[in-house]
Amino acid sequence: MKPYRVLLYYCYTPIENPDQFREEHHLLCLNLNLLGRIIVAAEGLNGTVSGLAADCEKYMEIVKADPRFATLEFKVEEHEAHTFQKLHVRVKAEIVNSDLPVDPRKQTGKHLEPAEFKQMLNDEDVVLVDMRSNYEHSVGKFKGAITFDMENLRELPDHMDEIAHLKSKKIITYCTGGIKCEKASAYLLQQGFENVYQLHGGIIKYGLEEGGEDFDGKCYVFDNRIAVDVNQVNPEVISGCYRCGQKTDRMINCASPACNNHVALCEACGWDHQGTCADACKADPQIRAYDGTGYYSKKTESYTPLQGYLSRQSLVSNQD
Repeated sequence: MKPYRVLLYYCYTPIENPDQFREEHHLLCLNLNLLGRIIVAAEGLNGTVSGLAADCEKYMEIVKADPRFATLEFKVEEHEAHTFQKLHVRVKAEIVNSDLPVDPRKQTGKHLEPAEFKQMLNDEDVVLVDMRSNYEHSVGKFKGAITFDMENLRELPDHMDEIAHLKSKKIITYCTGGIKCEKASAYLLQQGFENVYQLHGGIIKYGLEEGGEDFDGKCYVFDNRIAVDVNQVNPEVISGCYRCGQKTDRMINCASPACNNHVALCEACGWDHQGTCADACKADPQIRAYDGTGYYSKKTESYTPLQGYLSRQSLVSNQD
């Protein structure tokens, strides 16, 4: 068993004072030596954190003890080390950017547990719709799924014409951990789709509980792993190297910070081209040193996890 855990979670629930909650939650993560990204909003909580197994267990216990998060589910993965280098706990307007005029606490697609989802895949009346960004589904998606050429969920309304002819079908939406589908499925219902479902817990939970069958490629994640294996049954690489076209599921961020393109790059091209997606990117005077991973954390002098908390405290004091 690996010593660290990676927790992925979200919960739509009213938080009356997001700023106060953010302060308390940041301190909780500091005390438990957790790193990651957490978003707090009046509509709920969304996060991905990593830490030692015992610290993560304590974190889950404390969060679940709060009645507001009684229904929250953690997706738990094992890892050799932290998957983040910093801790950010931020207050935002939404826990996932969408701008969609919906409230998933009032209406959303029917949740399908991984086993139910797997069974429904055999229904010829079912259509899978990927609600992730183009760079995410380019490296991995379910067989036969419809994908959209969109950068983020805010663009979903622009793609409704592409599936308008499927309103009589059983639509199953899916994403990485389930959070985007809460609003995306609600929006489809609002647009006149009647039989709308969502994969509860997303791709990650399906991989953990059902072995990831029929998910091709890897699942893009928002930490320093970049992409992770999901399918332990019938895996297939579907992405090609951005440079040479050779099949590869190695995802990188371009070493040019001005570009930062999310692309698949084979190991040979990664080293040959210094982790860049195009020759022009090599000329970037701020090019980052490529270490074979293609993951780059913003450099902050003398950074410690406490720094973000203290900076926030200072900002609040100045505003007062």
